Formats: sequence, C-alpha cells, structure tokens
Amino acid sequence: KSGIDESSLENPDLGPFLLKLARDTIASGDNPNKALDYAIRASKSFERCSGPGLELAMSLHVLAAIYSSLGRFEEAVPVLERSIDVTDDALAKFSGCMQLGDTYSMMGRLDRSIRCYESGLKIQIEALGDSDPRVAETCRYLAEAHVQAMQLDEAENLCKRTLEIHKEHSAPASLEEAADRRLMALVCEAKGDYESALEHLVLSSMSMIANGQENEVAAIDVSIGNIYLSLGRFDEAIFAYQKALTVFKSTKGESHPSVALVFIRLADLYHKTGKLRESKSYCENALRIYAKPVPGTTSEEIASGLTEVSAIYESLDEIQEALRLLEKAVKLVEDTPGNRSTIAGIEAQMGVMFYMVGRYGDARISFENAVAKLRASGESKSAFFGIVLNQMGLASVQLYRIDEAIELFEEARKILEQECGPCHLETLGVYSNLAATYDAIGRVEDAIEILEYILKMREEKLGTANP
Repeated sequence: KSGIDESSLENPDLGPFLLKLARDTIASGDNPNKALDYAIRASKSFERCSGPGLELAMSLHVLAAIYSSLGRFEEAVPVLERSIDVTDDALAKFSGCMQLGDTYSMMGRLDRSIRCYESGLKIQIEALGDSDPRVAETCRYLAEAHVQAMQLDEAENLCKRTLEIHKEHSAPASLEEAADRRLMALVCEAKGDYESALEHLVLSSMSMIANGQENEVAAIDVSIGNIYLSLGRFDEAIFAYQKALTVFKSTKGESHPSVALVFIRLADLYHKTGKLRESKSYCENALRIYAKPVPGTTSEEIASGLTEVSAIYESLDEIQEALRLLEKAVKLVEDTPGNRSTIAGIEAQMGVMFYMVGRYGDARISFENAVAKLRASGESKSAFFGIVLNQMGLASVQLYRIDEAIELFEEARKILEQECGPCHLETLGVYSNLAATYDAIGRVEDAIEILEYILKMREEKLGTANP
C-alpha cells in the first residue's frame, strides 16, 4: 500500500517491491501519480537500506522518467544528476547522462542536452573502447543533436566515426550503415555539399533495397528529389518524387501525411519552374490531407506541413492565405518547452509577413514572442536568433522606436559577427541598418565609420565597378 509509514522504509525488501509496483503501474497506464508515489518511496528505501550504489541509481532513473512523463522536467533534472553521482557503475552513469540529455532536450535546452550526451559518450568509450557498435549508436544520437543545433562540423565528424565503426562490425550494405549515410547526407545538404549528399543517399537507398525496406527507400527518394531540386535538376527531382508518391500511396494510403509531404515538394518544384497553377494545385492536395488527417498523425506533423505550404503561398504573393496557415500551425503546436524553437520559427515567419503587408505593430509582437522563446531555449547565440533580432529592429524603426531598434541591431551584429563573420551578407545587412539608425539619431560619425567599412567589404568582394 502507498500509505506505508516512513519507519517501514528501513525494510531492505521494500525498495525492490515498491520499484516493481511503480514499473507495473506505469506499464498498466493507471494513475501516474500513484506510480510517482511508489518510485519516491522506493528511492527513499534504497537510500536508507543500501545507500549509494546501483540499486539507488536505477530507482532514481525510474523516478525521473515518471516526472518527465508528467511534464515535470524541472524536478526530473536534479533526480538524474543525483543518479549519476550515487554509482560507480559505468552503464548506470551512461544511462543517467543520456536520460538527462533527453530531459534537457524536452525542455528545449539543446546546449545542455548536447553536453550531457557528450559526457555519456565519454563514459561509454572508457568502458567499452572506442570501436564498440554501441558507441556508434551514441555517436549517431549525438550527431542528430548537433544537426538540430546546426553545429554541422561536429555532426559530420561523429557521422564519419559511426560509419567507420559500422563498417568494422556490420555486414556490407547493412541497415546501420544506411541510417548513418542518411544522416551524413542531411549534414552535407545543410552545408551545401549536394553532390556528396546525393552519393550518400544513393548508397543508403541501395542498402535499404537489399534489405527489402520499401517505405524507407521511398523516404530516401524524397530526400534525393530535394537534392536534385537544389541542384536545379528538375526532371530527375520529379522522377524521384513521383516514385516515392507511388509507394506511399500504395503502402500508407492516399491521405497519409507522407503523401502530403511529397505534394508539398512537388508544389515547391513547380513554383521554382514557373508552373504556378500546378504548384497551387499540389498545395491544395496537401491541405486537403491536413484538413482530415488519418489517425496517428501528430499535430506537429500537420503544423510543419502547413508552415511549408505557407512559404509557397508567400512566394505566390498570397500573403493573407499564408498568414492564415501560419496562425493555424501555431495553434496546433502545444506551447511546451520542447516545442519552443518550432513555434519561434513559425512566429518569426509570421513577423516577416506582417512586415510585408505594413502591419508593423503585429510584426514586432510576433518577433518579440519568437525572441523570448529562443532565449528561453538557450538559442540566443545562433545565427537565426541574430536574424530575428535584426527583423525586430526593422519593425521597431517603422514604429519610430529608434533607441530600441539600435539595441536590437547592436545585439544582432555581435551574434552574426560571431556566427557568420563580419563579411557575411546577413552581417553586412545589420551594419547597414545600424548605420541608418545612428544617422537618424545624429550619431553621424558612427554611421560614416560603418558605411565606410561596408563600402570597403563590397569593393573587395564585388570589385570597384559593380553597381
């Protein structure tokens, strides 16, 4: 019974019994608060009877998992930190680090999450050596987190390491190697190295075909289509997309979000080739699927799709429809710490559109909301954050809030200088905005200094005869 008094926690049989009760309660899907009560008491019993050690660490892992399932991440963090401290068992320490990383990830704290995964990887390598297949899985996990944080060099190095380990331990054309190559392709694509990305995707596809993974092959075909689209090889892109579409329709059904996603890719392709009627028709096909989603479709999937369709409508100059879709997307995504970055991205996009139609007050509010969420997520040093600050500064200028605009441009300049370098187009854009606002408040010397620097950079990059 959960009404056990504190003195009975001294019984050495009680900890394992309560921990089993906690696990059984979770598995049955019954009252999670009852499971939490059992897990708290189990941890107290282990603490009193056996003190620090493996049993206490394992009970703390269960306790933290229940806190997380209830959305109480702040309470899960100290429990996991303690679980790492109370044991010398390498596997338990590793599990604690990884679980802590996952918890920070759900809180939207990607920077801390990555640090925990790195600690876990270090412990695992010390215990198993650096070429164990389990180390490869952790490397890939960490690489995925680096991709999410747009830390592409770190992700690429980890992917190379994972590939080397799997080549050593797995059969040629294994599913593990296929997964590694898909992630490597994603990194290469993000770095603009499309040819390498294509090579990895083709090799990954061959492995999946050899293993009879039809749906996975179709998903890779979509990625291959994306690369061909980026390279301007439109006929090959259409062929890849249509191939994927045929498989998804036959295996998942006509109304599956995977089908909608291919429709969006085709809409984007036809927009880029100037076939606007076809582009809009594919957008409408995708929206029909999102309007009546099949069971199992997540609200995040729908919101992501609506955001992509919105970007195409924006390009078609249908701003009001684009805004309507973004507003719908924001309502679909629950405002939890793990979703903050996603919502911030949508709000920033809304801010740009409000600005385009002259609704500067609404634009500023959208940018302000996005900035607050990005700060809370620990992303206040990213290039994207700098770009959003710059856009918020422009909206502030239109509202004659010049002093505020200067603060925003100055913060954006520091971030973009750090992340992109002083010669990057985004950084030079912020310099121009800062010069104009300095000029507006009478800081003429400061404005001239910045403009002279911009002129020098442009002469170096473009030549002195460029308009």
